[in-house]
Amino acid sequence: MGKRVLVAVIFIPLLLVVIYVLPPLGLPVLISALSMVAVHEVLWSTGFVKNARLSGYSILLSGVIPFWVYFHEGMLPALCGLLLYLTLVFIEAISSRFTVTLEKMGGAFFFAVLIPYFLSSFLRLRVLDGVGEYLVILPLVIAFTSDAFALFAGMLFGKHKLAPELSPKKTVEGAAGGLIGAVACSMFYGLLLTLFFEVKTNYLLMALFGAAGSVFSQLGDLSFSYIKRQYQIKDFGSILPGHGGVLDRFDSVIFCTPLIELLCTLLPALAVVQPL
Repeated sequence: MGKRVLVAVIFIPLLLVVIYVLPPLGLPVLISALSMVAVHEVLWSTGFVKNARLSGYSILLSGVIPFWVYFHEGMLPALCGLLLYLTLVFIEAISSRFTVTLEKMGGAFFFAVLIPYFLSSFLRLRVLDGVGEYLVILPLVIAFTSDAFALFAGMLFGKHKLAPELSPKKTVEGAAGGLIGAVACSMFYGLLLTLFFEVKTNYLLMALFGAAGSVFSQLGDLSFSYIKRQYQIKDFGSILPGHGGVLDRFDSVIFCTPLIELLCTLLPALAVVQPL
């Protein structure tokens, strides 16, 4: 527990510095780095891909995608990049004498695209409708508070197992606590914005965002737990003491962030107060 708190104390301020202090290019650089580490973790820790070149091509692809999103590139650069990736992957497969299978190629491509593209929702949130600077950390608020409240609620009240074959320690009571905590913290975050910034908050929508985000956060956690159990590993990595790897810490964020982007786009919950 102490290591988890220490990592949070160091890592969360670092994230805020990257988002709000460093030049705008800092955020896509961070997302690119996190994506590359996460793809490396899921491919190598599971043993799913043991071919260094196939893994390397996939890691590089995951690192490029956030910059495509950040620079608002059209389909042509993406087409060129994907064509190059596909060409290199099939050259490797053809020369591997059938050790690089279609299953491995498909799995590597799946993670190389899914992880960075979903995390790139932070970049799209950052520039959304004049309130992006406030919305960009909302997925982190929801996912991290959902995780924290689920942990403490499960420790205090947990009796009924949620998915024992995937995560023996997770309970129904913990999941409910995570949802309630995320709703409360989302509304509190909106209150802080109203009190200290010129932002008008729709608290009902913020509660909806918290509830839906918590559900998807916990689904993300269970989904990646499914992968770990299938390959009989405890963690994807060890880069973050007390948490495991990057993917162990951001599995919930990967699911939550694109959902929050969709909700914020369709149902604006924040608006800048216009001066009279």
